[in-house]
Amino acid sequence: MEQATADSGWRGSHEGWLEAAYETLLESGVDSVKILPLAKRLNLSRTSFYWFFKDREELLGALVSRWREKNTGNLVRQTEAYAESIAEAMLNVFDCWLNKDLFDSQFEFAVRSWALQSPEILAEVQRADQTRMEALCRMFSRFGYAEGPADVRARTTYLVQIGYISMQSSEDLALRMKRIPEYIAIYTGQIPQQRELDRFFARHGYRAE
Repeated sequence: MEQATADSGWRGSHEGWLEAAYETLLESGVDSVKILPLAKRLNLSRTSFYWFFKDREELLGALVSRWREKNTGNLVRQTEAYAESIAEAMLNVFDCWLNKDLFDSQFEFAVRSWALQSPEILAEVQRADQTRMEALCRMFSRFGYAEGPADVRARTTYLVQIGYISMQSSEDLALRMKRIPEYIAIYTGQIPQQRELDRFFARHGYRAE
């Protein structure tokens, strides 16, 4: 048991190597995600990498899987979460934009930047975009919107947020919260009830003035 613990210490771990790759991707882009610099970052030997990954391509694939499971998976789940109204359903989606544990905007930006130089990653991003917009469209359909309006509202909701991410737009939390009721009204055609907003604000530790 002691020997196994010692071995894992000098090798690191699968998650440790993946986390280092993730941090490097966010800081410097995919070209910087290389085995030797990661080993130096972790203060581990280069050869210990191969206990966990066959090669750099497998590591990059694990990064893509992490992005897909977190950002796309959580967004889809938020569209399916219980809601009494479309306004509340949209607030569930907005949780993604305010909670990094649900949707990592920096990771999204890094992967989209990576896609500019990789046809394979571009295809991954395009599939993710389609999956996410289809999930939003189903959400609108669930609340009685016809196919055409559901599609347009889903696209508007999603593409605006991707614009925020691509432009690296940053807003003060209070300002963003103040704007949310209008965003909900524009995206859904429904003004959110105060109780719905109160629940949303409470989830994010915000108290309206």
